[in-house]
Amino acid sequence: MDRFAALKTAVEKAELVDAHAHNIVALDSAFPFLNCFSEASGEALSDVPHTINFKRSLKEIAELYGSKSSLDAVQEYQSSSGLETVTAKCLEAARISAVLIDDGLELDKKHEIEWHKGFVGFVGRILRIERVAEKILDEGSAGGRAWTLDSFTELFVDSLKSYPFDSFVNIAAYRSGLEINTNVSTKDAQEGLNDILQAGKPVRITNKSLIDHIFVHALEVAQCFDLPMQIHTGFGDKDLDLRLSNPLHLRNLLEDSRFSKCRIVLLHASYPFSKEASYLASVYPQVYLDFGLAVPKLSFHGMLSSVKELLELAPIKKVMFSTDGCGFPESFYLGAKKAREIVFAVLRDACIDGDLSIPEALQAAKDIFSENARHLYKIKAISESFGSNDITSLSPAKLDIKSSLQDISFVRIMWVDASGQHRCRVVPQKRFHDLVVKNGVGLTCASMAMSSHMDGPADGTNLSGVGEIRLIPDLSTKSIIPWAKEQEMVLADMHLKPGIPWEYCPRETLRRVAKILKDEFNLVMNAGFENEFYLLRSALVDGKEKWVPFDATPYCSTSAFDAAFPILNDVVASLQSLNIEVEQLHAEAGHGQFEFALGYTTCTNAADNLVFTREVIRAVARKHGLMATFVPKFALDDIGSGSHVHISLSENGENVFMGRSGATRYGISKIGEQFMAGVLNHLPSILAFTAPVPNSYDRIQPNTWSGAYLCWGTENREAPIRTACPPGTPDGSISNFEIKVFDGCANPYLGLAAIIAAGIDGLRKHSTLPEPIDDNPDNVKDKVRRLPQSLSESVEALENDEVLRDLIGEKLLVAITGVRKAEIKYYSENKEAWKNLIYRY
Repeated sequence: MDRFAALKTAVEKAELVDAHAHNIVALDSAFPFLNCFSEASGEALSDVPHTINFKRSLKEIAELYGSKSSLDAVQEYQSSSGLETVTAKCLEAARISAVLIDDGLELDKKHEIEWHKGFVGFVGRILRIERVAEKILDEGSAGGRAWTLDSFTELFVDSLKSYPFDSFVNIAAYRSGLEINTNVSTKDAQEGLNDILQAGKPVRITNKSLIDHIFVHALEVAQCFDLPMQIHTGFGDKDLDLRLSNPLHLRNLLEDSRFSKCRIVLLHASYPFSKEASYLASVYPQVYLDFGLAVPKLSFHGMLSSVKELLELAPIKKVMFSTDGCGFPESFYLGAKKAREIVFAVLRDACIDGDLSIPEALQAAKDIFSENARHLYKIKAISESFGSNDITSLSPAKLDIKSSLQDISFVRIMWVDASGQHRCRVVPQKRFHDLVVKNGVGLTCASMAMSSHMDGPADGTNLSGVGEIRLIPDLSTKSIIPWAKEQEMVLADMHLKPGIPWEYCPRETLRRVAKILKDEFNLVMNAGFENEFYLLRSALVDGKEKWVPFDATPYCSTSAFDAAFPILNDVVASLQSLNIEVEQLHAEAGHGQFEFALGYTTCTNAADNLVFTREVIRAVARKHGLMATFVPKFALDDIGSGSHVHISLSENGENVFMGRSGATRYGISKIGEQFMAGVLNHLPSILAFTAPVPNSYDRIQPNTWSGAYLCWGTENREAPIRTACPPGTPDGSISNFEIKVFDGCANPYLGLAAIIAAGIDGLRKHSTLPEPIDDNPDNVKDKVRRLPQSLSESVEALENDEVLRDLIGEKLLVAITGVRKAEIKYYSENKEAWKNLIYRY
């Protein structure tokens, strides 16, 4: 038996993730079919039929179609069959399961991205940043005012954030070269903008300073969304200076610590600079490689040598397939067909040379064809399988997309209101993509004035049923619902009209305050939440249905974990499908109480993850016939549930909360101490955000590990702020601090925004911490004062807090205090009403 039969079978049967392609055009497009075989244009196209690639590729297309091997015969087959039939035939033969399309290339009569979704299970979007900028300048500024660099940049960044995308792509190589100046001056960029505007419309951005300015800001957005930036390198359109497209010119960018975590994908195998690209991927952790265009446009020897050169130094986990298919479905077919041949030949030779074993080659094929791109671009709709059943002993895998858009019936558009309740509007999938993506859905202004007991505006909020806003979906958060796979869910921002955020929007408030922290101090706040909740079962008590705890086991009970394992396992699997990291889970001290600790990430992502986690836990519990509740105090005689949050600060990706030398106080950096001191100073008013219902204060009691006194301590779980030194942290250093007075009724965006605002105040005032309390604060009451013992007290503190009013916003604070006062009044007049909170939270 051929020793490479298993490898050949796996490669031939692999379903592919095409990580870079372009739109297909109509059959009557003016885009020449000869461009399927070459990057040439104009008169140079007449020489294309004399290239090796044309002669080889035309035969392969004719063989697929069963036609004569001539250009006329192939084009006659296209015309008689129709574009849809030809596209289906080519993509089915290519076995492409997912494709990312750069739709920024202007092609005559190109089909929009939605059209392609009828042929491929998953279609994502690569956003060409220069085209976004050019479109903005073509459309002109609001009110016809003259552009300034600041006004253009603000609109450019906002536009990038509002577009649906799975990656950015940059074409600086085709305009001004890859020697990107990441520190381009404002003066040079403004002059570049002026030069471009003077050239007239349609705008074509060619000024190097402006290109570099745009590139840097797009990188910041890509880093914010944790998505890659593709960069054209090597050969391509004829308007590039090939000498300036050598990826070695990117060294200044790759050495810039601000972007060390932003993953860069070098396209086109960087041909003829494939060795240089391989070197960069080997020494820079953020560099990845894509060999589309080089395969299939080169001769067989050229393709083989180019891919081999990529793998000379580059880790296999960083090399990815794409077709660079453009205009014609045949280009997708050819890219896939030749990639299979080349990858098989490269891996076979590596096995013959002793570089790889057969199992290692199988894994390499899996990585190159699918897994590397799937993980890099966060393509969630693809299963983990790859390969065929007849070679399972060697563990190959096969991609299978099971969740095409045809399977999605509805999309849930979700938001969290001022009282911390999760709400959603649901629209059919077609309407979502046809209308809602761009225009959102209408929502009453009263939505941010509702309390936990009434679906109507609270008095004193200055909000009512008069007026409407738009819920604009944030497509970067859209996911298939794990427990209802015929639906998707997406988090939404609140806009006055598309593109203009509403000042009451919680997600925008968090982003805005986080931007102040970044702009003033070059700091990013990171967060990780712990989620405590009760699992309840229905029982008959005195002839009436009542929700009672799932069990009565103690803290970290193994029997509790065993009993709840089917539920907990479903929760973890669902969270993993949403790319939400679970670091730890265990039974808590309350009867039927459990805790999930989530992974650490930027504060905006942490808040999104918390919302999805609550949704998952509640839904999975319902699926098992139980109820999950995050109410702070389910039973007054049992332990309460918190949503503790761990906080740290990073600068250019490095934790700067941690002290770096023995001279630091308490193992905390000076920056970290100032920030944390600000949080401690404002903690009474922060409680109005993080402990938002009267029931929250039933939980925050002495001797319950909930933090009832205004103090901080080192590893002191009775303090509301606890500094932590988890395993792996250098001795004497503190990696983060935990805020315990945060519960499951809190809107996480507003809670984190209040924490950042307080920290900013600490940084501005260079605040210092008092001495830590390393005893139970209840034992030293004379040294510390009590935190607010009621929602009334925390609301009073908030109303007197000018810092939070300034940073959070006067109007939003009025709405928040109005909602909180409605909670105080209602629950004081209805003493048993708190028991109904389990249905709300």
